[in-house]
Amino acid sequence: MEWTGGCLCGAIRYRATAEPFWAGHCHCKMCQRWTGSAAFTGAFFKPGELKWTRGKPQYFQSSKNIRRSFCPSCGSPLGFHRAEHHDGVTAGTLDAPEAIRPEGHMFAEHEHGWARFDDGLPRQEGFFPEDQEFDDPNLDQ
Repeated sequence: MEWTGGCLCGAIRYRATAEPFWAGHCHCKMCQRWTGSAAFTGAFFKPGELKWTRGKPQYFQSSKNIRRSFCPSCGSPLGFHRAEHHDGVTAGTLDAPEAIRPEGHMFAEHEHGWARFDDGLPRQEGFFPEDQEFDDPNLDQ
């Protein structure tokens, strides 16, 4: 499957031809502020699998290891990038967001009761065990 998407105004477009290695929800406070919602839902690809096909996003270095991309024209949050580890895209920017199959919840301790996902998926405090080396103290700010 080809994964394509872009920002609200159409200035930025992307494409990934590989399947995401993980898709799911992050409830950390930084993702809540970044998306302006209760959680970030996205699909994650290995380095080099995601390509910008129209325009170039701007980046905000939100913590030591994470850059977040956005459209400089309309402000749409596009992705979550961890150098040499993964490139994630926001589910709402995908052309076919219904194709995402979330696998779990990260930082479930910050999930809001008024926006609880009763989906039966695994919930983890902090990152999943395979990502525990990513211990960023800024995530709770």
